Amino acid sequence: MDKKDVKRRRMWQYFIEATAAIIEEEGYDHITIRKIADKAGYNSATIYNYFSELSHLTFFASMRFLKPYTSAFINTIEDNKSIIEQYLNGWECFCEFSYQNPRLFHTIFLMNIREEPKDLFKQYYDLYEADIVEFPNSLKPALYERNVAIRGESLLKAAADKGEIPQSKVKTISTMTTLIWQGMLTSILNRQTSLTSNEAKQETMISIRNVVYHAHLFETIT
Repeated sequence: MDKKDVKRRRMWQYFIEATAAIIEEEGYDHITIRKIADKAGYNSATIYNYFSELSHLTFFASMRFLKPYTSAFINTIEDNKSIIEQYLNGWECFCEFSYQNPRLFHTIFLMNIREEPKDLFKQYYDLYEADIVEFPNSLKPALYERNVAIRGESLLKAAADKGEIPQSKVKTISTMTTLIWQGMLTSILNRQTSLTSNEAKQETMISIRNVVYHAHLFETIT
């Protein structure tokens, strides 16, 4: 790594950590370029030498808070369970963390970001490699995928290979379960439901299990 790359990585970390501090101390609605620059000890113009949009910085800073979820997710993947059970446990873990912090998960997985999202995930994990050291190699490719439906397809395809679900229903299940989660997350974020995060998780999981166990009844999505 040459000196230019070392400097770029260092500057990225300065601004990402400054943005993360603002999120933690003041919340998303108070993020501004000027505040980030002041906290990092640089002027606003310097930020644009490294980040083309504020949304990218907000995304990277949000990723700093995702580690508790990824660590918990690993613990849900147990070898003595069927793959479809691992998939369902993974969804339950995802719902638990996302409903407790809907703004964080919306920012990472749903917020409009102009740059190719997969590139942002790769850039982040190249910078913070320690965040994925304990993650199983077989599932690491999913970490670079922002689309929640596609992230879950690796387990569904493995389940189909073992005959646990029909091969033809992989996309149907991944699409429908993602839409169920997205709908609930949006309702929580917009305060359109009185459910607690735990109640929302339980309700979502009932719907997700119904989709998984009765996928043969649904029209196939191709």
